[in-house]
Amino acid sequence: MYQWLKRLLAKPDSVPPPDAPSPPQPAAREPAAPPAPILSPALEGGPDFEQKDLVNSAFQRWLFALPAGDALDTTAPEGRVLHELIMAAKSGHNAADMLRRMPGVIPQLLQSLRSENFAGADIARKISNDLVLVGSVLRLANAAIQNSGEATTINSVEHAVIVIGQEGLRQLITTVAFRPIIDLNSGYHTKLMAPRIWDQSEKSAVACRMLAPEFGVDPFEAFLAGLVLNAGLLTALRVMDSASNTPGELGSAMFRARLMQEARAISAGISEAWRFPPAITQAIREQGEVRKGGALSPMARVLALGDYLSKIRLLAAHGKLNDSENNLFHGLPLGAMPCYAALA
Repeated sequence: MYQWLKRLLAKPDSVPPPDAPSPPQPAAREPAAPPAPILSPALEGGPDFEQKDLVNSAFQRWLFALPAGDALDTTAPEGRVLHELIMAAKSGHNAADMLRRMPGVIPQLLQSLRSENFAGADIARKISNDLVLVGSVLRLANAAIQNSGEATTINSVEHAVIVIGQEGLRQLITTVAFRPIIDLNSGYHTKLMAPRIWDQSEKSAVACRMLAPEFGVDPFEAFLAGLVLNAGLLTALRVMDSASNTPGELGSAMFRARLMQEARAISAGISEAWRFPPAITQAIREQGEVRKGGALSPMARVLALGDYLSKIRLLAAHGKLNDSENNLFHGLPLGAMPCYAALA
């Protein structure tokens, strides 16, 4: 899937020209060793274990809609869920098949957006053939004009295409290509948690793309890493629904910790099944290294920070943070605050 997206999103002028005859070359020399990477101080920043633990705990409680009281030990239904997820983590291809969403119009749109002089009317006409895209394009365009202070409302796809622009459409359509279709007739956990998980995934992807240059990471790869990090958690919802459809029966502290661990392993397997760059898969696997104090790769640091900022943004929006948690931004890289503000 990764190569498919890269080919469709590549600009025409990025295709290398035919090989030209090469002039005679001097005798080959022993290649010089590549210089060691120079890490900026920002790479040493990021949320520490205590910050991430606080935010993750609050986010998971909001995700499960848990009351004030909190059970500690896993129950029998939770044990069955974890057993199935452990088995699923060993087969990334099966989990990947559960998440595919590739409406026929999306490849056509991505192909059209390769051109610098894309035809807005043609793009709008293709978007109109997919109701999911229509809603997404209109929401993004209206959010853009509201942030600019305009009081008008955009109701036409043609107007929305002009407002969003080419790069915005590329990002939006790529996101929709990954977005799972949520069956409103599904079980309790899917209906409750899937929209919340995906909202956080989209914000995390945007944050990762914004932070990527500061960490020397490819923005497109960082964007995809943010989208796929929660893929395993989305696949787990179906297993949770089959084990229990009763609010509050799943969600003990031990279960949530194991769930996130196994979901991350499934996400890494999905990344491999989709043939994403190894840096993305490695970054997903490295997310558990913060607890162990292990060194993180630049992509893993971007992913950890994007995930962290997106969770804070959602918790703040739903009134789940209080004044005593102002230290959540202490020690973060310089680009964290502008990125957080942009996620509103």
